[in-house]
Amino acid sequence: MKIIIAGAGEVGFHLAKLLSYESQEITLIDINKENLTYANDHLDIRVIKGDVTSIAILKEARINTSELFIAVTSSETTNITACVLAKELGAKRTIARISNSEFIDNKDVGFTKFGIDELISPEALAACEIELLLNQYGFNDTYEFEDGALTMLSLRLSRTASFIGKTVKEAAQVFPELHFIPIAIQRFGTQYTIIPRGDTQFKEGDKVVFMTSKGGDDELFELSGRVKAEIKNVMILGGSKIGYKTTRDLCKSKFNVKIIEKDKHAAFELADELSKALVINGDGRNVELLEEENISDMDAFISVTGNSETNIMSCLVAKSKGVRKTIALVENMDYYQLSQSIGIDTLINKKLLAANNIFRYIRKGDVLAMTKLSNMNAELLEFEVNSPNSKITKKAIKDLDFPRSAIIGGIIRNETGIIPLGDFQIQEGDKVVVCCLPRSITKVESFFF
Repeated sequence: MKIIIAGAGEVGFHLAKLLSYESQEITLIDINKENLTYANDHLDIRVIKGDVTSIAILKEARINTSELFIAVTSSETTNITACVLAKELGAKRTIARISNSEFIDNKDVGFTKFGIDELISPEALAACEIELLLNQYGFNDTYEFEDGALTMLSLRLSRTASFIGKTVKEAAQVFPELHFIPIAIQRFGTQYTIIPRGDTQFKEGDKVVFMTSKGGDDELFELSGRVKAEIKNVMILGGSKIGYKTTRDLCKSKFNVKIIEKDKHAAFELADELSKALVINGDGRNVELLEEENISDMDAFISVTGNSETNIMSCLVAKSKGVRKTIALVENMDYYQLSQSIGIDTLINKKLLAANNIFRYIRKGDVLAMTKLSNMNAELLEFEVNSPNSKITKKAIKDLDFPRSAIIGGIIRNETGIIPLGDFQIQEGDKVVVCCLPRSITKVESFFF
């Protein structure tokens, strides 16, 4: 697939990096020579220096033959303009990064008429991710399919978990009629991702990713030996766009929110716009300030300043004060491997969230949603079965020649989530969620043509 990326900043470079690993034909455009030089030295891609809204530059990039144009510069206006021009010049599909979530909330305005097929806001994606994590507070990572018909949840198994020492098959026999299935396992102290089979054994310290239907999260809580407690009081550090969106959304969901912002002018603006939240002007790195604001009474602490190190350290302080759930925004992808070992519950990354959202457009078959599992070498894809002749519909699941490095985690039929067993047969119209390692993606895709 020929893909043109406009903007070689953090999101653009990260996208180009991930897509180049997929052997896609990538062209990266930016006006900043330093950004392009770094990308050219580190990635196997074509780079063009110039204004992404220049028709001449777009033609030089051979926009008329491109299958996907992604505009992810730091300027919302530039991205929208570039997508409109790209579509007029022949790009098959366009995606624009925006910061104004109003555009996403009002998609019925008709952006496709202007030539923009998809709008993506990394800040809005991060805010949604945080709210979902708080609603599924006992788990480290979450992802919903079709408004929660199926939900991906991950946790690290403690010694009190009921299925420690049992194989997947043995656990299924001991706990029948459950509404969840393990779809990926990472052994403690390793970076290897296992797609579990019937003889795979659960071990203490494993990071296990489950697919659940309605009610499966409560069952997982009980069997994992965790105590369920409601999250109500939340402290947020940083009045950035993500901090603002998260506070606004959480207040609507009846959370009690305190937000700390260092800049006095920004704090007053936040106070004017967020009437249901308590806005505090101060330096959130100051432990005395956190103690004065009763951090030990908080159920969750979320740090979303522009500095990754500040976010990590403040979450560690919150953990030391007894806060149950901590979430830190980080820009450095290498920090992901540190989250569990240093005691932070969840790290989120805008670049990764945006890349996950965009990746579904380069997958073959009708991919409705896609996410990469955090700190694991596996992808979660939702396919729609649009033909009765698809290979996936020909046999029961157990009789399909499905790759062993992939697993069908769930089916959505008539808006209802189903955890399928081996005798289940997929039909036209079903939505199928698959977890697979990178080496099996091509074969998995072939089942849905």
